[in-house]
Amino acid sequence: MAETMKLQVITPDKEFFHGDVSMVELNTADGELGVYPQHIPLTTAAAPGVLKIHQDGQVKKAALLSGFLQILPEKMTILAEVCEWPEEIDGARANEARIRAERRLTEHSPETDIARAEAALQRALVRLSLVEEH
Repeated sequence: MAETMKLQVITPDKEFFHGDVSMVELNTADGELGVYPQHIPLTTAAAPGVLKIHQDGQVKKAALLSGFLQILPEKMTILAEVCEWPEEIDGARANEARIRAERRLTEHSPETDIARAEAALQRALVRLSLVEEH
């Protein structure tokens, strides 16, 4: 049997995921990260991207939009501000968010918060990538 570790993903309103996994892939503030059991201890910030949970020979995907993670050799905990399964994502709403963010970025208005618009665009693109796959 393959070695596993515990994964717990917690959002402000629920425990999103809890179980034994063989690997976890996600984006962090420092780049892409793949975590196997017995990984060295690490605490870092999650960046918007697709969370890939390898469990029982399958890969479950979710939109992880922000949060923090703690990795220990036998356990990984993700405190996520937002984490969504593909079936929970409203594709039309995500597309509208993408259009709004792109419009803000191309308007070059002095009132536009560029960093906020770029973050909104990135979140919308992550959601849309999962909806299109699903």
